[in-house]
Amino acid sequence: MKKGKLYLIPVTLGSNETINKVLPPYNREVVSRIKIFIVEQVRTARRFLKAMGHPLPIDEMIFYELNKHTDLNKISGYLAATGNGEDVGLISEAGTPCIADPGALIVEHAHVKNIDVVPLVGPNSIILSLMASGFNGQNFAFHGYLPIDIAERKKKIKELENLSYLNDQTQIFIETPYRNNKLLETLVSVLKPNTKICVAADLTLQSEFIKTLPAKMWKKQREDFHKRPAIFLIYKA
Repeated sequence: MKKGKLYLIPVTLGSNETINKVLPPYNREVVSRIKIFIVEQVRTARRFLKAMGHPLPIDEMIFYELNKHTDLNKISGYLAATGNGEDVGLISEAGTPCIADPGALIVEHAHVKNIDVVPLVGPNSIILSLMASGFNGQNFAFHGYLPIDIAERKKKIKELENLSYLNDQTQIFIETPYRNNKLLETLVSVLKPNTKICVAADLTLQSEFIKTLPAKMWKKQREDFHKRPAIFLIYKA
Protein backbone atom coordinates (compact mmCIF):
# COMPACT_ATOMS: atom_id res chain seq x y z
CA MET A 1 0.00 0.00 0.00
CA LYS A 2 1.24 3.49 -0.89
CA LYS A 3 2.14 5.61 2.12
CA GLY A 4 0.19 8.71 2.98
CA LYS A 5 1.89 12.11 2.93
CA LEU A 6 2.45 14.85 5.48
CA TYR A 7 0.99 18.14 4.22
CA LEU A 8 2.21 21.39 5.76
CA ILE A 9 -0.89 23.58 5.80
CA PRO A 10 -0.58 27.37 6.21
CA VAL A 11 -3.32 29.35 7.90
CA THR A 12 -4.24 33.01 7.98
CA LEU A 13 -2.25 35.56 9.98
CA GLY A 14 -5.04 36.82 12.17
CA SER A 15 -8.49 36.47 10.69
CA ASN A 16 -10.14 33.60 8.86
CA GLU A 17 -12.00 36.22 6.85
CA THR A 18 -8.80 36.59 4.79
CA ILE A 19 -8.73 32.94 3.67
CA ASN A 20 -9.70 33.67 0.06
CA LYS A 21 -7.16 36.50 -0.03
CA VAL A 22 -4.10 34.65 1.24
CA LEU A 23 -4.65 30.95 0.50
CA PRO A 24 -4.91 29.40 -2.99
CA PRO A 25 -7.91 27.21 -3.89
CA TYR A 26 -5.63 24.16 -4.13
CA ASN A 27 -5.11 24.30 -0.35
CA ARG A 28 -8.84 23.89 0.16
CA GLU A 29 -8.83 20.83 -2.11
CA VAL A 30 -6.01 19.21 -0.14
CA VAL A 31 -7.45 20.05 3.28
CA SER A 32 -10.86 18.63 2.36
CA ARG A 33 -9.28 15.20 1.76
CA ILE A 34 -7.56 15.02 5.15
CA LYS A 35 -9.15 13.95 8.41
CA ILE A 36 -6.06 13.65 10.65
CA PHE A 37 -4.39 16.88 11.78
CA ILE A 38 -1.43 17.81 13.97
CA VAL A 39 -2.09 21.22 15.50
CA GLU A 40 -0.88 23.63 18.18
CA GLN A 41 -4.36 24.26 19.60
CA VAL A 42 -7.39 22.14 18.69
CA ARG A 43 -9.89 24.96 19.14
CA THR A 44 -8.25 27.36 16.67
CA ALA A 45 -7.58 24.53 14.21
CA ARG A 46 -11.25 23.59 14.25
CA ARG A 47 -12.25 27.19 13.54
CA PHE A 48 -9.86 27.32 10.61
CA LEU A 49 -11.10 24.03 9.12
CA LYS A 50 -14.70 25.16 9.47
CA ALA A 51 -13.85 28.41 7.68
CA MET A 52 -12.16 26.38 4.94
CA GLY A 53 -15.42 24.50 4.43
CA HIS A 54 -14.08 21.07 5.36
CA PRO A 55 -16.79 18.55 4.39
CA LEU A 56 -16.40 16.29 7.42
CA PRO A 57 -18.11 16.97 10.74
CA ILE A 58 -15.56 18.11 13.31
CA ASP A 59 -16.25 15.07 15.51
CA GLU A 60 -15.13 12.76 12.71
CA MET A 61 -11.69 14.36 12.50
CA ILE A 62 -8.67 13.33 14.56
CA PHE A 63 -6.49 15.98 16.22
CA TYR A 64 -3.08 15.60 17.82
CA GLU A 65 -1.68 18.56 19.73
CA LEU A 66 1.93 19.63 19.32
CA ASN A 67 2.95 22.49 21.61
CA LYS A 68 5.10 23.19 24.66
CA HIS A 69 2.91 20.89 26.78
CA THR A 70 3.20 17.87 24.46
CA ASP A 71 4.92 14.72 25.67
CA LEU A 72 7.51 14.30 22.92
CA ASN A 73 7.60 10.56 23.53
CA LYS A 74 4.11 10.36 22.05
CA ILE A 75 4.66 12.17 18.75
CA SER A 76 6.10 9.11 17.04
CA GLY A 77 2.53 7.83 16.76
CA TYR A 78 1.15 10.99 15.16
CA LEU A 79 2.09 9.82 11.67
CA ALA A 80 1.17 6.16 12.12
CA ALA A 81 -1.85 6.46 9.83
CA THR A 82 0.38 7.26 6.84
CA GLY A 83 1.34 3.57 6.89
CA ASN A 84 -2.29 2.82 5.95
CA GLY A 85 -2.28 5.34 3.11
CA GLU A 86 -3.84 8.18 5.12
CA ASP A 87 -2.57 11.72 4.58
CA VAL A 88 -1.89 13.85 7.65
CA GLY A 89 -2.03 17.65 7.84
CA LEU A 90 0.22 19.83 10.00
CA ILE A 91 -1.46 23.15 10.86
CA SER A 92 0.32 26.12 12.39
CA GLU A 93 -1.34 28.53 14.81
CA ALA A 94 -0.65 31.39 12.37
CA GLY A 95 1.05 31.55 9.01
CA THR A 96 3.20 28.70 7.75
CA PRO A 97 4.11 25.58 9.75
CA CYS A 98 7.65 25.04 11.04
CA ILE A 99 8.72 28.70 10.85
CA ALA A 100 8.84 30.03 14.43
CA ASP A 101 6.65 27.01 15.12
CA PRO A 102 7.16 23.57 16.78
CA GLY A 103 6.10 21.63 13.68
CA ALA A 104 9.68 20.93 12.61
CA LEU A 105 9.73 18.02 15.08
CA ILE A 106 7.05 16.22 13.08
CA VAL A 107 8.68 17.01 9.74
CA GLU A 108 11.98 15.61 11.01
CA HIS A 109 10.17 12.45 12.09
CA ALA A 110 8.50 12.17 8.67
CA HIS A 111 11.87 12.26 6.90
CA VAL A 112 13.24 9.57 9.21
CA LYS A 113 10.21 7.40 8.37
CA ASN A 114 10.55 8.14 4.63
CA ILE A 115 7.18 9.89 4.51
CA ASP A 116 6.76 12.46 1.74
CA VAL A 117 6.52 16.02 3.05
CA VAL A 118 4.47 18.48 0.98
CA PRO A 119 4.62 22.22 1.88
CA LEU A 120 1.62 24.24 0.70
CA VAL A 121 1.71 27.90 -0.28
CA GLY A 122 0.53 30.48 2.25
CA PRO A 123 1.37 33.68 4.14
CA ASN A 124 4.49 33.94 6.26
CA SER A 125 4.88 37.12 8.28
CA ILE A 126 8.67 36.92 8.38
CA ILE A 127 9.02 36.76 4.61
CA LEU A 128 6.26 39.30 3.96
CA SER A 129 7.89 41.80 6.30
CA LEU A 130 11.29 41.28 4.71
CA MET A 131 9.80 41.79 1.25
CA ALA A 132 8.24 45.07 2.32
CA SER A 133 11.13 46.42 4.39
CA GLY A 134 13.51 47.54 1.66
CA PHE A 135 16.30 45.69 3.49
CA ASN A 136 18.74 43.07 2.21
CA GLY A 137 16.75 40.03 1.11
CA GLN A 138 19.85 38.11 0.00
CA ASN A 139 21.35 37.88 3.47
CA PHE A 140 19.12 37.86 6.55
CA ALA A 141 18.69 36.10 9.89
CA PHE A 142 15.63 35.43 12.05
CA HIS A 143 16.27 35.33 15.79
CA GLY A 144 12.84 34.67 17.29
CA TYR A 145 12.35 36.41 20.65
CA LEU A 146 14.98 38.63 22.22
CA PRO A 147 15.92 38.20 25.92
CA ILE A 148 13.39 39.54 28.42
CA ASP A 149 15.98 40.88 30.86
CA ILE A 150 16.51 44.51 29.86
CA ALA A 151 20.32 44.45 30.15
CA GLU A 152 20.59 41.25 28.14
CA ARG A 153 18.10 42.61 25.62
CA LYS A 154 20.10 45.78 25.04
CA LYS A 155 23.28 43.74 24.65
CA LYS A 156 21.57 41.47 22.11
CA ILE A 157 20.26 44.43 20.12
CA LYS A 158 23.76 45.87 19.86
CA GLU A 159 25.07 42.47 18.77
CA LEU A 160 22.45 42.27 16.02
CA GLU A 161 23.18 45.81 14.90
CA ASN A 162 26.88 45.00 14.68
CA LEU A 163 26.12 41.89 12.63
CA SER A 164 24.02 43.96 10.25
CA TYR A 165 26.88 46.37 9.61
CA LEU A 166 29.59 43.71 9.55
CA ASN A 167 27.80 41.21 7.29
CA ASP A 168 25.41 43.49 5.38
CA GLN A 169 22.67 41.35 6.91
CA THR A 170 19.04 42.08 7.79
CA GLN A 171 18.21 41.11 11.39
CA ILE A 172 14.64 39.96 12.09
CA PHE A 173 12.94 39.24 15.42
CA ILE A 174 9.56 39.19 17.16
CA GLU A 175 8.06 40.05 20.51
CA THR A 176 5.05 39.06 22.59
CA PRO A 177 2.41 41.51 21.28
CA TYR A 178 1.75 43.22 24.60
CA ARG A 179 5.45 44.17 24.80
CA ASN A 180 5.77 45.55 21.26
CA ASN A 181 5.77 49.22 22.22
CA LYS A 182 8.42 48.68 24.87
CA LEU A 183 10.63 46.82 22.41
CA LEU A 184 10.42 49.66 19.90
CA GLU A 185 11.33 52.15 22.63
CA THR A 186 14.36 50.05 23.51
CA LEU A 187 15.42 49.74 19.87
CA VAL A 188 15.28 53.51 19.44
CA SER A 189 17.32 54.09 22.60
CA VAL A 190 20.01 51.49 21.83
CA LEU A 191 20.55 51.61 18.05
CA LYS A 192 22.61 54.19 16.20
CA PRO A 193 20.41 57.12 15.10
CA ASN A 194 20.66 56.20 11.40
CA THR A 195 20.27 52.43 11.75
CA LYS A 196 17.03 51.55 10.00
CA ILE A 197 14.08 49.91 11.74
CA CYS A 198 11.11 48.35 9.98
CA VAL A 199 7.97 47.43 11.89
CA ALA A 200 5.40 45.28 10.10
CA ALA A 201 2.18 44.75 12.06
CA ASP A 202 -1.17 43.06 11.30
CA LEU A 203 0.13 41.74 7.98
CA THR A 204 -2.59 40.88 5.41
CA LEU A 205 -5.29 42.42 7.66
CA GLN A 206 -7.28 45.62 7.10
CA SER A 207 -5.20 47.28 9.81
CA GLU A 208 -1.88 46.33 8.17
CA PHE A 209 0.98 48.69 8.98
CA ILE A 210 4.48 48.57 7.44
CA LYS A 211 7.02 51.35 7.82
CA THR A 212 10.80 51.69 7.56
CA LEU A 213 12.56 54.66 9.17
CA PRO A 214 15.93 55.47 10.76
CA ALA A 215 15.89 54.83 14.51
CA LYS A 216 15.91 58.56 15.30
CA MET A 217 12.75 59.11 13.22
CA TRP A 218 10.71 56.52 15.10
CA LYS A 219 10.55 58.92 18.05
CA LYS A 220 8.07 61.00 16.03
CA GLN A 221 5.76 58.10 15.21
CA ARG A 222 2.55 57.72 17.18
CA GLU A 223 1.50 54.27 15.96
CA ASP A 224 0.37 51.94 18.77
CA PHE A 225 1.53 48.31 18.37
CA HIS A 226 0.12 47.05 21.66
CA LYS A 227 -1.32 43.53 21.27
CA ARG A 228 -0.82 43.60 17.48
CA PRO A 229 1.17 40.74 15.88
CA ALA A 230 4.33 42.41 14.62
CA ILE A 231 7.71 41.69 13.05
CA PHE A 232 10.75 43.88 13.77
CA LEU A 233 13.66 44.23 11.36
CA ILE A 234 16.85 46.27 11.61
CA TYR A 235 19.42 47.04 8.94
CA LYS A 236 22.54 49.15 8.62
CA ALA A 237 22.32 52.76 7.54
